[in-house]
Amino acid sequence: MTVNATANAASPLLDLVRPARPTHVLDVGANPIDGDPPYRAMLEAGLCRVTGFEPQPEALAELLRRKGPYETYLPDALGDGAAHTLYVAAASGMTSLFRPDPTRLGLFNGFEEWGRVLEEVPVETRRLDEVGEVGPFDLLKIDIQGAELMVFEGGRRKLAQAVAVHTEVSFVPLYEDQPVFGDVDRELRAQGFVPHAFAAVKRWPIAPVVFGGDFRRARHQLLEADVVYVRDFGRPEAMDDEQLRQLALLAHHVYDSADLAHHCLRQLSARGGAHPDAANRYLAALG
Repeated sequence: MTVNATANAASPLLDLVRPARPTHVLDVGANPIDGDPPYRAMLEAGLCRVTGFEPQPEALAELLRRKGPYETYLPDALGDGAAHTLYVAAASGMTSLFRPDPTRLGLFNGFEEWGRVLEEVPVETRRLDEVGEVGPFDLLKIDIQGAELMVFEGGRRKLAQAVAVHTEVSFVPLYEDQPVFGDVDRELRAQGFVPHAFAAVKRWPIAPVVFGGDFRRARHQLLEADVVYVRDFGRPEAMDDEQLRQLALLAHHVYDSADLAHHCLRQLSARGGAHPDAANRYLAALG
């Protein structure tokens, strides 16, 4: 693996795991409206490269304007390979291959306006397994407003090499026929992943109640979450050495999961893929 000096200084793991290649992140629905992606620090340190997909022209233009040397962005809409309608919403983050459901939107403060459809655009989607521009990747980060399940089902072959999926899930559907958390969880578990962390949980007040003068301030009602799935670390024999290396790097650099990184190092050492004392050296380097 070729990395720069900054990358070596930024990672206590590189010399311990010695990955065969830089970590590859696939970002589907890379619209930058929500701020920095979870892998930002890893990217800035030169430890990964990113291939992103974003079909909304304005969002794609902004990504291309900002991009660094390790980033590639494509205009395709990933899905099930069929023709669909892209429902362009008043808030770009609400744009989806699923039609917003006005009744559901009306249940939550603000969403009725944000989900208002401005335009319906015919699009041809591509199945992930059929996208030749994408080689092996390690982390799939995805947020495409309900169409995540389409991508998982249409990418089973390529996902077999991935070690982590960072996906948005919905507890209450806001779109017609939208898959929800249980549907996504069932598919990812069937592909050999297990839940690892809630990276973010969005609660929202039920309309028209407003708490403390802030229409966004919630009490308990769950709406959405970003859930991190990782390849089942309880079955290390199902992962090759490179998958264990990449999972260790992602666990450390993206998710602050030193215990998972340590587990991967122990497995690598047991099979001769890392120094026998790699796990202890890693813990010592953490201080």
